Amino acid sequence: MNPFHYARANDVADAIRQIAADPAAKFIAGGTNLLDLMKYDVEHPARLIDISQLPLRSVEETSSGGLRIGALVPNSDLAYHPLIEQRYPLVASAILAGASQQLRNMASTGGNLVQRTRCFYFYDAVTPCNKREPGSGCAAINGVNRINAILGTSEACIATHPSDMCVALAVLEATVHVAGPAGARTIAFSDFHRLPDNTPQRDTNLEPDEIITAIELPPKGFSANYSYLKIRDRLSYAFALVSVAAALELDGDTIKEARVAVGGVAHKPWRVSAAEAVLLGQRADASLFAQAADIMLRGAKGYGHNNFKIGLARRAIVRTLSQAARGTPQSQSVKKIR
Repeated sequence: MNPFHYARANDVADAIRQIAADPAAKFIAGGTNLLDLMKYDVEHPARLIDISQLPLRSVEETSSGGLRIGALVPNSDLAYHPLIEQRYPLVASAILAGASQQLRNMASTGGNLVQRTRCFYFYDAVTPCNKREPGSGCAAINGVNRINAILGTSEACIATHPSDMCVALAVLEATVHVAGPAGARTIAFSDFHRLPDNTPQRDTNLEPDEIITAIELPPKGFSANYSYLKIRDRLSYAFALVSVAAALELDGDTIKEARVAVGGVAHKPWRVSAAEAVLLGQRADASLFAQAADIMLRGAKGYGHNNFKIGLARRAIVRTLSQAARGTPQSQSVKKIR
């Protein structure tokens, strides 16, 4: 690990001033991703700005009936918060599917959004990687790519977004509140993360001198018909090969509204509006869900080791939508798939 300077921010304005003054600096809160990257010689910040003491730990109801979550709320606190459990259980389920209890105790809500995408070669500093060194090439395309993306890829990168919570936030259409030298702004969750294209070194549309202050959830939480299913190599402390968040609003057996997002398959949580549209006004059943899955996976491409993900994703989408329609969400304490 390279040497670095350490500073603590006194408030949000001070954090912005410090990061704007030093382009080589990084914010650190829980450090669950950044410290690993520093140890692996992937990230080399000259300065760490500690934001862990900023007053961004509240969960408050908004005037519109939604919820505003401070960026420094620990993942474990958020998962067990009464308003999240009651009104947004999809978020709680996704968080509990991720990492370990110890990591969830440290990881912050805002930090979860900006964790770097996953790829064996990104973490191996001696191999070519366009994320680490733009223009050096993508070793994963012809390498060991079992964990890599099948959707939204480019010739420059096939890394995958690792977050479970973000897949749920994509379905719920959250809004990200950020602040920077130019002032405060909001970013629709669908616009927050990026596909790789020819700039895979940028995972998000957050500017280098901006800080996340909060995540806002809209009033509708789909608390009756939802599910989060995570398929992985082992039942705990593993990233998703494929994950699916599904949320439905039903009138009897008829679907009034549908949201679906897939994780572990792209550089960002993957939603396709046409797949959701085909469900509207239809009777909820497995054949209909298979149609939606086929639409979501149009253009999917395997790279050898990860070809299996296409079929796995299709089955996972159908299973998760079926769980949501029955009102029997996947349990994160009993891992057996229903």
